[in-house]
Amino acid sequence: MTSDIAAILAIDGIASGAIYVLIAIGFVLIFAVTRVIFVPFGDIAAFTGLTLAALETKQLPGTMGLVALLALLATAMQISADLRAGAAKAIPYTLLFYLGLPLVPVLLMWLAAGAALAMPVRIALSLLLILPISPLLDRIVFRPIADASVLLLLTVAMALHFALVGLGLLFFGPEGVRTQPLTDASLEVAGMLVSLQTFMIVASAVLFSGLLYAFFGYTITGKALRATAVNRTGARLVGIRPARAGTIAYLLASVLAGISGILISPVTTIFYDSGFLFGLRAFVGAIIGAMVSYPITALGAVLVGLLESFASFWSSAFKEVIVFSFLIPVLLWRSLTVGEAEDEAEE
Repeated sequence: MTSDIAAILAIDGIASGAIYVLIAIGFVLIFAVTRVIFVPFGDIAAFTGLTLAALETKQLPGTMGLVALLALLATAMQISADLRAGAAKAIPYTLLFYLGLPLVPVLLMWLAAGAALAMPVRIALSLLLILPISPLLDRIVFRPIADASVLLLLTVAMALHFALVGLGLLFFGPEGVRTQPLTDASLEVAGMLVSLQTFMIVASAVLFSGLLYAFFGYTITGKALRATAVNRTGARLVGIRPARAGTIAYLLASVLAGISGILISPVTTIFYDSGFLFGLRAFVGAIIGAMVSYPITALGAVLVGLLESFASFWSSAFKEVIVFSFLIPVLLWRSLTVGEAEDEAEE
């Protein structure tokens, strides 16, 4: 391997790692606030790319029906809960939050059907349509079992992933798609031509990581989410509602998943079931950060991207094996360093 090839692989690995950073941070964000390992996170990212591809071909994306169905189910469940709790006055708020707001992007998408939309409009519509999916799934699937064990929540998350994969096949079909590049421009760096899209991917990861840092460090809502992550009971005692914190966490994670899907769909072919591998690679980065540390998670995700890039060069057929085998020493190290302390804390 020459230095030029190594540099090209490093750039490709950093670009892939930057996308995994966004997904991995989403994993950590949801787990810290709700204790849910949100396995369908990668599916949400893949659905964003597939939705964008459908708009490019002037078709109605199947995610419209998914959002409408989830909105109806969540509204019915929340109204039932309001009535059982004797809080009938909350029903108008429920109708607005769980039914009205999610149906707005569905209506916009329906009105825009068949029109030749500019790329920024297509991206904005795709993101708007994806945003409600995670909070609605939280209300329907995870909130009723919020106090269950982490293992049960993980099992339910796996079941939800397989359900979404089936719906993805129904909505988008088995054919893979690749969206139009965000830009065709290139820049010369150290004698090499680097796509401007690569810079945009890395810049997006840095930008959204910085925004999350500012959100958690300097806003009341961000500090409330941090308090919920540290101690749910204590947060409840000081007036923070864990359910509301969970909804905000899922909404932020939807933004990260949507951005990841937009960035990754021009550089790789997206299938209805591609989300699982995206999520699994990012999950390796989240495990490196022990599902609690955002900076270490980001570094771990970039490391996964670099490992995947160089593994593709040396042995493309075994690149997934090499990447996921990296989990073994990490898990062994984690089990030897923090496992005993966590067990003691639970006791």
